[in-house]
Amino acid sequence: MANSQDAYYLSLLALAERFRTQEPANIKSCLQCLQAVLTFRPPPKVEARTHLQLANLLIQYTNNTQLAQDHLEQAWTLSMNIAGFDDVRFEAASELAKLYEQTGGASNAKSLLRRAIELSRQSVYWHCRLIFQTAQLGLVEFDYATAGGLLQMGLEYCHIQGVAYTQLLFLLSKIMVMLLEGRVAAEVQTLLAQANQSVEQYNGAQGQKEHLRVFYLVLLVCHNLNSGQVKSVKPALKQLQQSIQNITQLSEQEIIPSSGSEMFAWLPREQLCVLVYLVSVMHSMQAGYMEKAQKYTDKALLQIDKLKAEDNASILSSVQLLLLEHSVMCHLIIGSKAQAIKEIAKVCQLLQQDAKQLQAHRAQLHTLLAVYAMSMNNSSAAEVQFNAALRAAHNLRDIGLCGFGVTRTSKNRDLWIFANLNLAVVYLRCQRERDFVAIMDRINPDTLPTQSQSLRAASFYVQGLHAFFTSRHNDGKRFLRESLKMANAEDLNRLTSCSLVLLGHIFLALGNPREAHNMVTPAMQLASKIPDLHLQLWSSAILKDLYRQFGDVSHEQESSQNHYNFSQTLLTDHMTASQLPEHQLIMWTEGPFPLPGNEKM
Repeated sequence: MANSQDAYYLSLLALAERFRTQEPANIKSCLQCLQAVLTFRPPPKVEARTHLQLANLLIQYTNNTQLAQDHLEQAWTLSMNIAGFDDVRFEAASELAKLYEQTGGASNAKSLLRRAIELSRQSVYWHCRLIFQTAQLGLVEFDYATAGGLLQMGLEYCHIQGVAYTQLLFLLSKIMVMLLEGRVAAEVQTLLAQANQSVEQYNGAQGQKEHLRVFYLVLLVCHNLNSGQVKSVKPALKQLQQSIQNITQLSEQEIIPSSGSEMFAWLPREQLCVLVYLVSVMHSMQAGYMEKAQKYTDKALLQIDKLKAEDNASILSSVQLLLLEHSVMCHLIIGSKAQAIKEIAKVCQLLQQDAKQLQAHRAQLHTLLAVYAMSMNNSSAAEVQFNAALRAAHNLRDIGLCGFGVTRTSKNRDLWIFANLNLAVVYLRCQRERDFVAIMDRINPDTLPTQSQSLRAASFYVQGLHAFFTSRHNDGKRFLRESLKMANAEDLNRLTSCSLVLLGHIFLALGNPREAHNMVTPAMQLASKIPDLHLQLWSSAILKDLYRQFGDVSHEQESSQNHYNFSQTLLTDHMTASQLPEHQLIMWTEGPFPLPGNEKM
């Protein structure tokens, strides 16, 4: 029988739970009851758990992080002296580390987590969870070496403990870190092959197996897209899309793990769906299917809005930014500059709410503004923005624009290359030969520091463009044929179209109209399929001249009408975009964004 004091705090605990679970929840009364429990000096176990409950409620329902931190510190300290009290001890450590990180105490968070990892070796679940959390903290700080070391430690621990599912999660997470580091492709491919075999041999719950398969396939598709292998990755992408459908059809019971020590999931299935949309967008962009990319983007952004209304997880904001960046590029390609600058403004609005995100995405933002400025024929603004992007890419090591899409890269090398390639085009347009020559070493296809075939093919294209502007037509044909060979091998349709139309222009300049026609006609067909309005405009201009030379009046009139229509569409959109208040963003490099509602311009 409990004495009267026990009865008081037990009653208060029951009352607190009733307030918490009623509809709607009465959190204020719940907190008051739990606070009252502590005044009765309950046993250490009850006191520690009550401090943890108070902290969790404060974190979930209030902004009082300092009081939550005080309660967590007390729960951690009290639980240290209670044998076998793992759930409270390590949950307190985990939540306290998160608070330390949020308030700028990353070193305190790491120190606390490492101490908790040492103490948790006898608890498989908590030991693995704390290792994952500490590795994630390393990733946030771009400390890939530390994160990789921790994941390897978890991998070895799980092997000893015989927990196959969590062991595979550690292996896949390690591969993810290697991709972020930009490790040698052969090394990554070896581990991917090992992971694939292990996933297929896994005989646990079906839901767990599908989650592992989706994790593996996302890594495989991203690895191939980073290398510009758009055609080669199609089977894996189809398998990924099928796997995510399988997951959405599973019941909650089929997803629950068979062992309590393996209560892990890479991501909730709703977030997995959004991630698969993003990967599909990346593929469609690199392949040059803008309408498909926009369709996937719209679906994913709609899903993110729904999920953020329930739980504003940080990964949702990151994926939302990546999708918007893709959408901007998509609108610029199809000739919708007004919509592109509006979506760049959305990116800015998201970034100004989070200083860390702004720092992480600064290089991409400058690149988007630069490409937009190029499309608006504002070469000076484009140059300023590309140089700002290069400075930001030099200082950061996270997400970058790759080829004609956005993927994760190491040290922003691919973004650095992308910006330099486009800066070179700006110099060629402005006939600034000396400035172009000054950056030629950065874009030499033979020494390009990337594994991306799409960037290498783009580099050959820029060399061909330079040869065209300097009337070195034979060199131009050689460079462009190399670009075409690489682009055709992997179905990089936009690069193929660009190379074909430029080759056609070179043959026209050489007085070989038949060969020019053979190049420009398929270029026009591809450009229409993408659709790329600028390439269609360029192709129709050449075709108009060619048909005039051939004496083909009807086709000349058709091409002339097409050229006029494309010109008017682009001109109307250009005027609309230039009059938008968001257009002022091309002048931004530092300080507050010049957006409506911001006090400083």
